[in-house]
Amino acid sequence: MKNPQTDSSHELIAPYNPEWIDMYEAEAAKLKEVFGDDLLGIEHIGSTSVPSLPAKPIIDIMVLIDSHENATKFIPELEKIGYPFDPASHTDKSTERHLFRKGNPTQYHLSIAYESRGGFWKRQLAFRDYLRNHPEDRDKYAALKLELIKKDPTGKDTYIGGKTDLINEILDKSGFVR
Repeated sequence: MKNPQTDSSHELIAPYNPEWIDMYEAEAAKLKEVFGDDLLGIEHIGSTSVPSLPAKPIIDIMVLIDSHENATKFIPELEKIGYPFDPASHTDKSTERHLFRKGNPTQYHLSIAYESRGGFWKRQLAFRDYLRNHPEDRDKYAALKLELIKKDPTGKDTYIGGKTDLINEILDKSGFVR
């Protein structure tokens, strides 16, 4: 298990890199094999999925399966391709998804979302698609991220919390019902 104190992947906001699409597609192919017929959807989400948006160089991938109860059956195969699972970790406290990290420093975040509960899947798509289609709000979000990373170079606590109001504003503009 990697030590989160030594993982520097959250500390850097990089200019948009079109190679992030290729990285997503290569990893998505591996994940499609793991989930097989249980896979209801797979999407590239997060800032690396929005052209022209600076981002932490971590590829966020979201898969959709039928229910929370079925998520654990994929853990052994996910571990084989580099996604360790730590049940005591803070990353599995959500009722909407299972979260896995791959790499040290982290290269991928994998969120397993559930069709049977939570709004994670729809919320992530609404946010991503809105930013892809509204460059003025994309740029406003980029400026905020760059400002926040200067204030919180860990890219975690106040960086994450500082984005909440703008994220909610963008979700409201997207038509997503919270």
